Amino acid sequence: MSGPAARAEGVTKVYGWGDTRVTALDNLSIEFDQGVFTAVMGPSGSGKSTLMHCMAGLDSVTNGSVFIGDMELSNLNDRQLTKLRREQIGFIFQAFNLVPTLTARENITLPLDLAGSKVDHSWFDSVVEVLGLEDRLKHRPTELSGGQQQRVAAARAMVSRPELIFADEPSGNLDSRSSTDLLTFLQQAVQDHAQTIVMVTHDATAAGYADSVVFLSDGKVVDTMDGPTPERVLDRLKSLEY
Repeated sequence: MSGPAARAEGVTKVYGWGDTRVTALDNLSIEFDQGVFTAVMGPSGSGKSTLMHCMAGLDSVTNGSVFIGDMELSNLNDRQLTKLRREQIGFIFQAFNLVPTLTARENITLPLDLAGSKVDHSWFDSVVEVLGLEDRLKHRPTELSGGQQQRVAAARAMVSRPELIFADEPSGNLDSRSSTDLLTFLQQAVQDHAQTIVMVTHDATAAGYADSVVFLSDGKVVDTMDGPTPERVLDRLKSLEY
């Protein structure tokens, strides 16, 4: 992969028609550099989650182009897009998206199993230990709390060591200790393994773990910040006209 890990060029995303028409992304252009942890922030309805889904190829754009590395997603057919997501992208969903009939272990290794890849058991054990899931691996999602399901979703996204991880409110269902453990682990994945992480969050403390922050409003990029701290992020949020 050369250049940015992912980028959007003039992306517009429109939902609905007529009186129900909503412009979620408005001619937005952005780049996410390789080996960087970026937080995406903004008020409800600013386009944060829509941007994540479009960048990951989970939703199509109305206009503009999305690239993962040098591959434009609109040029890929469904099979190629599925292969790209399976091999290069991890996604931590806010709604977990776990398979209810599978155990936590089976949910975590599912992307590798679908790709026919071997599980790196040492790395698997490291991910599971950091996320505190050792005694939950045989449980199905209905037997897990919301926070435990979120940690399983995070482990699933990370176990294959993808080049790029999109995380939608990954700490939103976690207690403070679990949140700290997960965010520190994401931070270390960037520092130690040069992974690229793009995280949607409303939490200034979570954003403080990132290398940079992008602020969205009304489907546009309205500001950026390098070297964020929770205090600086809160001050910037207050100063923006949301």
